Amino acid sequence: MEMTDILQMLRRGAWILVLTTLLGLAGGQAYTETSDPVYRATTKLYLAVQTGETNAAGLSQRSAAELSKVQSYVPIVTSELVLEQVIRDEGLGMTAGALGTHVAAVADRGSNVVNIAVTSTDAAQAAHLTTAIAEQFSKTVTELEQPLEDGSSPVKITALVNAAVPTTPIEPRPAYNLALGGIIGLVLGLAIVLARGMLDTRIRSASEIEHLDLPLLGGLGYNAEHEKTPLVVTGDARSPLAEAFRDLRTNIAYSSSGNETPVIMMTSAMPSEGKTTSVTNLAISTAESDARVLLIDADLRRPRIADVLGIEGAAGLSDILVGRAEPDDVIQRWGTGKLDVLPAGRIPPNPSELLGSESMRQLLAVFADAYDIVLIDAPPTLPVTDAAVLSGMVTGVVFAAAAKQTRRPSLTSAVERLTSIDAKVLGVVVTKIRSRNRRDFSYGGYGYGYGYGSYEPRTAALSLSVPETGGRRARTS
Repeated sequence: MEMTDILQMLRRGAWILVLTTLLGLAGGQAYTETSDPVYRATTKLYLAVQTGETNAAGLSQRSAAELSKVQSYVPIVTSELVLEQVIRDEGLGMTAGALGTHVAAVADRGSNVVNIAVTSTDAAQAAHLTTAIAEQFSKTVTELEQPLEDGSSPVKITALVNAAVPTTPIEPRPAYNLALGGIIGLVLGLAIVLARGMLDTRIRSASEIEHLDLPLLGGLGYNAEHEKTPLVVTGDARSPLAEAFRDLRTNIAYSSSGNETPVIMMTSAMPSEGKTTSVTNLAISTAESDARVLLIDADLRRPRIADVLGIEGAAGLSDILVGRAEPDDVIQRWGTGKLDVLPAGRIPPNPSELLGSESMRQLLAVFADAYDIVLIDAPPTLPVTDAAVLSGMVTGVVFAAAAKQTRRPSLTSAVERLTSIDAKVLGVVVTKIRSRNRRDFSYGGYGYGYGYGSYEPRTAALSLSVPETGGRRARTS
């Protein structure tokens, strides 16, 4: 995964980052508002340790001995000896362990000062318990130490700072809770976005096509009126979608340049990815450039071209392949240009066998001599083998992949299925690109950079007798 892929994930998931951050901030604010205030009272005790030494050697060691003693006294503050007595004296309904979670004691580094702190949701109780614990600590230490020879205690404890009733709670901390909530929300959002991006295998950008080592031949916008008006190039000739089909026409012309007539098959990995609409509009756009175009509906399972173009589809390719009809009888001229259409005809029981037959190969060879370009609408590659058997008879294959619908593994498997039998895959055209995702599929070099050139028709002698009206005349759309 490259940095550009990560950045695209973050851009697509920006709303998730915003949402989780706001939820984190809301959580921090809610915690602040629902938490009981906690107060802390503190006291400072000075511990003077008497060793009873009067000679020079004893005096030199006195300071080190005092510091060591002070450190050993600190754990006594939170010991059961001290806390249980405080609980009895104060009548607290808790254990020493429970009280100990609210008590902290620490000695200042390099000094004889011990700090005692007690937290409570009651400010007055915090101060009272701090004083009580300090007094009980002093008594306990005195009892534990052996008196000196003169009967005095070796430890003298003095309160430097008496516990006062705190006025400001230490918790909750509004700014801290908001910041922590926001950070947690942002981190959670990042995890969700990255996981979502890695688990979502739908094609979302041009870079994902490039990772398949295939050229991106074009990007076609989403047509909300697809079912009602699939022929976008016959409407507003200057619409962005109509221009996109002209770009696709030009790019395919460059991809399939050579001396032989281009016989281009358009397929997809799975159904409903826009191949039929794309190849139909491509055929109309190519015919507008004064090229002789034959559009063949080779989807003998779910033919749609006749319905899209509004022509008679009762007889067609399947009838030619089984010998029930001649090409001149079923090829229909569409529109006022040079577009001829061969519908699928009757749906046969053995589509793969018919499409892979020698009759189909010979028929395509005849069509290649009769037209400047032959465009074939083939079934999806993965569900059936029809596209695979046809791929060996054409000069190039174009895959249609729907944005945010086609899965990368599916497209990869479909391409590998054809390339494994030496089919020439020209590239991918991405369909159904919504306006908000347009920049994800912007491309240059092998894309829009070619401009709006026209397809140059190939001069060829007609070996198939196709009248200028192309058999039955279809109604003009």
